[in-house]
Amino acid sequence: MDEKPVKKLLIRVVNIIWSFDASSNDVLVLLVQNSLAPYAGKWGLPSTLLRENENAEEASLRLIREKIGIDLPHFYTEQLATFSSVDRSPKNREIALTYMTYLPSMPKLTPGYGASDAEWFTVGSSKHQYTLNYSSLQFKTLSDKVSVRDFYGHIKNYEKKTKLLSDHSLILRQAFQRVTNRLDYLPTILLILGDSFSLKQARIVYAAFWKKSVGSIDNSNFRKTHAHLFAEVGIEHGKSGRPAKLYKLQQVLDPR
Repeated sequence: MDEKPVKKLLIRVVNIIWSFDASSNDVLVLLVQNSLAPYAGKWGLPSTLLRENENAEEASLRLIREKIGIDLPHFYTEQLATFSSVDRSPKNREIALTYMTYLPSMPKLTPGYGASDAEWFTVGSSKHQYTLNYSSLQFKTLSDKVSVRDFYGHIKNYEKKTKLLSDHSLILRQAFQRVTNRLDYLPTILLILGDSFSLKQARIVYAAFWKKSVGSIDNSNFRKTHAHLFAEVGIEHGKSGRPAKLYKLQQVLDPR
């Protein structure tokens, strides 16, 4: 009986890059359109193969430099999870080390090697999943109702449903879950707002992950339940009316 050919083992670093559009008050995720086989033409998260002379954190930051041309302090990037299913890639045996990065601005995007396009997608939601929207394009995270086992058992079918390559819809689902689960004790996602933010801006970000309207999050209640997570740093200048207080995070993860 013929033996199956052994797949080449590769380690890939995948980055979920979050940002915020202050003009529209939208939470954003960076997606790239791939230009290389076997995923040419398909959209997904920016990724790169781990090189022999770097660790995973260095590869994650290099990925950002190569994809969008900026250098980041280490604390902006934190590890999410490892995805090691044998069904991740049809060509090779790929293990994905995933990271989340928080950008407090929207830098101009210039597609790097392996990408034909790169765009900021606005975060939306439906009952069981989140949506990523840009112009006429819309992609979906994996539904909360789908198990990991079922997903990898029918990965090609789910690629067609979510329109995202490989298991990136699953990776994004876990990223959204991680952020949402930590909103009540370690809301690192607020780093996308910059060095300081108002409670209204914080509520806008929370609303995107809670799948609520900003108006449905009462400001007084939010202050009582979440203000202990923030440290007051001053007031907002340059706007009419009563100036809003500005805050920063009390605690930020150190990924080192």
